Amino acid sequence: MDDRFNTAAGWVLFSGIVALGGSIVSGMYFHADNPEMPEEPGKIIVGAEEGAGGDAGYDLGTILAAADPAAGEKVFAKCSACHTINQGGANGIGPNLYGVLGKPIGAHAAGFAYSSALSGHGGVWDYANMDAWLENPRGFASGTKMSFAGLGKPEDRANVIAYLKANGGGPAFPEPVAEEESVLSDETAADAPGAGLGPVAGAATGEAEAATAMSADQPVATSGQGATQNSGGAKTGGD
Repeated sequence: MDDRFNTAAGWVLFSGIVALGGSIVSGMYFHADNPEMPEEPGKIIVGAEEGAGGDAGYDLGTILAAADPAAGEKVFAKCSACHTINQGGANGIGPNLYGVLGKPIGAHAAGFAYSSALSGHGGVWDYANMDAWLENPRGFASGTKMSFAGLGKPEDRANVIAYLKANGGGPAFPEPVAEEESVLSDETAADAPGAGLGPVAGAATGEAEAATAMSADQPVATSGQGATQNSGGAKTGGD
């Protein structure tokens, strides 16, 4: 029994030595400890930046012109746990927001202890700043005590801003950006196909146009080129 055990143990030891040696040889052959970069690396795929895109292209004046204070009141319900908006309302976890638009950032509500992120921010609550704040409070003022994540839809933010303006007023909404219209000038319109008098190169010619399209340079038939004249006069009847 001891001989068989020793034999089995020897084979196991031998297998381990072979496996270890194979690992060392393969590592040396494939440069496992010193990987080499390919001469021509593959195409690197760059992911989109976090937060890029989205609603960056909207015009604030356009969406504010269509904003609905009544719809904003419904969205503001998310804020009512921390804020009051009635005139003379008490401060809560957040300041009273009556008449906040157009006022200095971090200073409009008397007696409220603003965070240094807001009190030291500077500027006023204009529509651009309020829109940015409602979208991402911590992105607008890093370190703010406000824990609200923000409103992702521009329409929701515009409705809330309209509701804020309806409760305390504020500056006039910015004008919507007018869409550019491409208008042909008089000279360009005159040169356009189908404009002006006369046929246009490349355009189909109508029957009436073709009948009157003879130019002055075309030859006109003369008497010699017309029908054969009867020198003996007209013959009447038979011989």
